[in-house]
Amino acid sequence: MASTSLPGGTWTLGDLTVTRFGYGAMQLAGPWAMGPPADHDGALAVLREAVELGITHIDTADAYGPHVTNQLIREALHPYPESLHIVTKVGANRDQQGGWPPARDPESLRRSVHENLENLSLDALDLVNLRLGNAEGPQPGSVAEALETLVELQQKGLIRHLGLSNATPEQVAEAQTIASIVCVQNMYNLAHRQDDELIDTLADQGIAYVPFFPLGGFSPLQSSALSNVAARLGATPMSIALAWLLQRSPNILLIPGTSSTTHLRENIAGAGLSLSDNDHAELNKIGR
Repeated sequence: MASTSLPGGTWTLGDLTVTRFGYGAMQLAGPWAMGPPADHDGALAVLREAVELGITHIDTADAYGPHVTNQLIREALHPYPESLHIVTKVGANRDQQGGWPPARDPESLRRSVHENLENLSLDALDLVNLRLGNAEGPQPGSVAEALETLVELQQKGLIRHLGLSNATPEQVAEAQTIASIVCVQNMYNLAHRQDDELIDTLADQGIAYVPFFPLGGFSPLQSSALSNVAARLGATPMSIALAWLLQRSPNILLIPGTSSTTHLRENIAGAGLSLSDNDHAELNKIGR
């Protein structure tokens, strides 16, 4: 693996080398990922700062805004550095109420891939995650039709690599009979440990696991154990939560989001904290 000043080093997604500490662009849109940002120039500054700090993994989706974050990424960073890899998602749209209705029929998936290409100004997408389930979380059901549609687009050269988001372990297993899957992106953090077994299985297979809402999302993590460890180390609870994730397994890639350059630097510093065995033992009690 190449060296990097960011905590965690790097990971390889297929043939793409990315920093394990990445950046999630969802918060660059307006409230609840709808509409434009309150501070347009500030959003551009965060993206440029992320790249200047060495981050080579930016996570986005054309549904954010919708279209807002991808257009911001293009405005801030295009033409993109060769080392930068942008990961996007398809499989859900936005409605007027800010909901996430599924859009996994072949026509919707093809349209979404082309919209991502257009708004990011790319000829091919580095990695596309197929979003499954709904806003409540993963839901059972076959991934075959949707994933086969993305495989067709991959064969046409529009997509380089494929992943899954909001998926059950059974869907991951089914997907692997259809295509090569390089990452799984599910909700996971100190308080939500439902994917522990899946993470370990994927690690054995050399497949990345990318937790979304690593800090709790719209309901930030709160725990006396987390606060105690943070106080002991003179750090913020959110810093401890990021450091724990990065040390949980080598295949975990972080994509914490922020609309502040100061907060971005704080997240990087926090993720680099070293946790002792006693710290881990105390923190591991939270989600169990």
